[in-house]
Order: sequence, then structure tokens, then C-alpha cells
Amino acid sequence: MSIISDIIDSTKAIIKGMSITFAQIPKEKWTVQYPDDPVTVQPRYRGQHLLHVDELGREKCVACFLCAAACPSDCIYIIAEDDPRPAEERIGVDERFARVYNIDYGRCIFCGYCVEACPKDAITHGYNFELSVYSRADLLKTKDDLLITKQKQSPNYRVAFSGEDVDSEYKEI
Repeated sequence: MSIISDIIDSTKAIIKGMSITFAQIPKEKWTVQYPDDPVTVQPRYRGQHLLHVDELGREKCVACFLCAAACPSDCIYIIAEDDPRPAEERIGVDERFARVYNIDYGRCIFCGYCVEACPKDAITHGYNFELSVYSRADLLKTKDDLLITKQKQSPNYRVAFSGEDVDSEYKEI
């Protein structure tokens, strides 16, 4: 090939690429000015886990270890304990409860297997996505960090409506 044909082909490619770039300039921008504007997350978003309680404030977790067994990254650590007190005075809904319930978010892959394995619906994913820390040791969340009654949720998100589409980066406006 000659140098002139190479120059012409290169110029055509540059013009084609720049035309695509200039065509995108007048379109509406999708940039979210976080944290000034809340981030919109889908209803099925998997954020930080929540340990739920029943109507009386008792923990739903019965320390059956199914969530820990289902976890592919082995990041859930549970120590069970029996509570022989009467049902009104117990910590949990059954005689057995989780004295220690830890999740290591340095290992967690947010797959949701623990949520699917739980027979009592004691653990779910919340919407909290602000999990960044300066020390790896701070990624270990204890039961007090995960209980829904004690967990501090971020104000910087909004859950999308069921018909709202926020997934697509390539959505036509």
C-alpha cells in the first residue's frame, strides 16, 4: 500500500470516530453528582446484609448454619447458643440463637446464596452500598453491625420504582 492511501484511510477513521463523539455531546448526561444527589438502585440490589427481628424485637436467626454452609466464599462465621428461658424472655424466636454472627466483607462476593438458604428469612440484602473502610479489619461486620434495628443506613440512595429502568448505560433518551 502507498503512504497516501494509508493517510486517507486513517483520516476517514478519525472523522468517523469524531462524528460519533460529537453526536453524543448534545444528549442528556447520566452523571450522578454523588453524594449531593442520591444514587438510584434497583429493588433487587444486593447491598450490606440485614439480620431481621420479629414483631416483638426478637432475632429471627436460629443459628441453623445453612447460610454459612451455602456461602461459597466461607465468609460467614456463627456460634450458636441455647436459651432455656421462657419464650417471652428469649433473645431469639426459638430456643437456639446466634451468639456470634460475623460476615467478613473482605471475602463476601454478594452472591445471595445465604439469603436463599435461610429458612426463617432472618438474613436479607439491604441497600447500603457504602462499605469502604481504611483498614481491612473494619470489613468484619458483627451481629450488632448487621441487626436491622441497629444498622445505620446511608441517606445517599433511592430505590427505583418497579417500572423504572436505571440499569442500561446505553439507553436511548
